[in-house]
Amino acid sequence: MDERFVVFRGHQRVAAGTRVEAALAAHAQRAQTGVLVFGPDGREVDFDLTGGEDAISKRYAPAEAPRGRGRPKLGVVAREVTLLPRHWDWLASQPGGASVALRKLVEAASRAAEGPDRIRAAREATYRFASAMAGDLPGFEEAMRALFAGNDTAFEARIETWPADIAAQLRTYAAEAFGPDQPSDLASTSASRAE
Repeated sequence: MDERFVVFRGHQRVAAGTRVEAALAAHAQRAQTGVLVFGPDGREVDFDLTGGEDAISKRYAPAEAPRGRGRPKLGVVAREVTLLPRHWDWLASQPGGASVALRKLVEAASRAAEGPDRIRAAREATYRFASAMAGDLPGFEEAMRALFAGNDTAFEARIETWPADIAAQLRTYAAEAFGPDQPSDLASTSASRAE
């Protein structure tokens, strides 16, 4: 999932974009009731909308990375790691030293967990958004059971009759929720709806 935020008023999506764009859209809708903003993880976001557009833009502009120890041009950040003496001994005996060995271990572990972590994160984001926006819609519980069971066909069947913008946003959050080894009806459904 990318860093996109969505703004809903009732069942209608009124804006989508970066943090700044979503905050400005929510500010423009502030006189309306039922305006909710959701982040890339499906959580509801409560923006501080006080002040004018300039104040909001400055408040939510992307922050520059702080400069400190490490190799900033490479994105390297120095942090403390606590290990047992035998771990430090093993790391010191590795080619390139402790830092190189730790980076290789972290890269290997993150690649191994990438698929399951991505599926879990997509399911959780989908569930959070659905709970806030569709918890009272017919078939909600069945849709969530299908989501966590990895059954994209049943999930799609349950959300098909829901308001179009809610269903479309659920498809966006659930894009990676069903895993690469399972055929996904969500991508083809989204594509056919766009035609």
